[in-house]
Amino acid sequence: MRGSKMVGCAIVVALAATACGGGGSDDKDKGSSGGGFSMNIAEPKRLVPQSTTESGGSQVLSGLFTPLVDFDAKNQPVLAAAESIESPDNKVWTIKLKDATWHDGKPVTAKDYVGAWNWGAYGPNAADGNYFFDTIQGYDEMNPVDPDGEEGPKKAAEPKAKELSGLKALDDKTIEVTLKAPFAGYKSVLGYTVFYPMPEAALADLKAYEEAPIGQGPFQMDGKWNHDKFVKVKAYKDYKLGDKPKVDSVEFRIFQDQNTAYNDLLANNLDIVDQIPTEVMGTAPGELGDRFQTSTASTFQFVAFPTYDKKYSDARVRKAISMAIDRDEIIKVVFQDSQSSARSFVSPVVGGYREDTCGEACKFDPAAAKKLLAEAGGIDGNKINIGHNADGGHEQWVNATCDQLKKNLGLKCVSQAVPKFAELLTQVENKKFSGMFRMGWIMDYPSMENYLGPLYSSKGSSNYYGYSNKDFDRLVQEGREAKTEAEAIKKWQEAEDILAKDMPVIPLRFGKNVFGHSTNVKNVEMNLFNQVELTKVEKS
Repeated sequence: MRGSKMVGCAIVVALAATACGGGGSDDKDKGSSGGGFSMNIAEPKRLVPQSTTESGGSQVLSGLFTPLVDFDAKNQPVLAAAESIESPDNKVWTIKLKDATWHDGKPVTAKDYVGAWNWGAYGPNAADGNYFFDTIQGYDEMNPVDPDGEEGPKKAAEPKAKELSGLKALDDKTIEVTLKAPFAGYKSVLGYTVFYPMPEAALADLKAYEEAPIGQGPFQMDGKWNHDKFVKVKAYKDYKLGDKPKVDSVEFRIFQDQNTAYNDLLANNLDIVDQIPTEVMGTAPGELGDRFQTSTASTFQFVAFPTYDKKYSDARVRKAISMAIDRDEIIKVVFQDSQSSARSFVSPVVGGYREDTCGEACKFDPAAAKKLLAEAGGIDGNKINIGHNADGGHEQWVNATCDQLKKNLGLKCVSQAVPKFAELLTQVENKKFSGMFRMGWIMDYPSMENYLGPLYSSKGSSNYYGYSNKDFDRLVQEGREAKTEAEAIKKWQEAEDILAKDMPVIPLRFGKNVFGHSTNVKNVEMNLFNQVELTKVEKS
């Protein structure tokens, strides 16, 4: 998850013409105009690229690193840190790198990519982004099946290899990637955070490295990560992979309450808030004027079921709860129509999206919901809870959802807040959270597959709910191997249809970027990945 990547603050409503990364080359040599700005983030879970799959950490790393590819206004990959990316058969890919230097002045080489990717792919390292290396030859040997037959990066079975056999540095500027099977859309995948490089020295002491990561992006660290307080970065003067920053520095201030961040914005003590709190959605346009902004995003908000819990193991129970939720009412009352109802599992911003793929299970029908729940034998104890992260501003809508479930199903429903999103992710990942829990997803790369594979595949990087369906897994893989985008989309749509039957999660909302800035800055934009375009921001 750039998110998500899971998103802590609801991570993604018209399609913006901006994309992630640094744009064209017209302003490449202009550099900064002086000064700096501040913006809010949640406490990152990690600042190691291969383990940063949530929004707070991804926002920081978007300044410290430049991806191999960015995306244009049509969601097509465009070269960034890569000079070229080519494949004759969609299986063997050759990546040539542009000249670049690390923030310590040393040259970036192909070995820096290979070393970082091998670290991420090696099962015992338990990298959160491990799943994304699954397509490369040799991954299975680094992530063997454990005795009980389950696969995954965190199992105890001994790996047979420590490096991907399909990953090679042919020379200082050339990487060769051999996939297990053809994947026509692989060029887009390479734009994701987990495919950033790391300097060789980082792997010698990764714990020390992530306190002050060295990257090859437009900004470099200014001191160390001050946990739960801030991360400071400054413009990298020798940056040559894209547009140089127009400011000297950025301070990412870590907040555990979005309303506090918003009040600091109103007082001009904080320059950018990347998500306006729902509590002030009605007053913010008047308080901020033209500094209140919206743009299209790729966010998908949902509530997940721990399918491994007997209480929620019956799909009828899951469907009944979904049918008892009036999405439109919550969006109108709580979100002031700043988001839109989700009745599909894929965002409208990617090819292959279809309306209402969830069907009857996402149609508000209290009578049918109550009947279906009774047929399933009800809920054990007649009580449910919905977990959420307190630092993401979710309390109001979760309470509203519980109120509807109390009214429409007669259930006892309580909101259960966990202080930090990183903490919630850790709890659900280790199956230590009991109950339903809210999640959000921002696309990592613009593909329907990115909303399916990571979230619902048996080995999915963000499948925190234990969902597994072999037919679903097969269709996702067949889509990857398809020769054309149209053929791929057909397979992925069939996979989405399976989700509508199984309902491992409840689709709730497709989000917008709803953000604001102080009078101290201008040219503030947010992209489809729910990130502020750091290099575009200027002082007023």
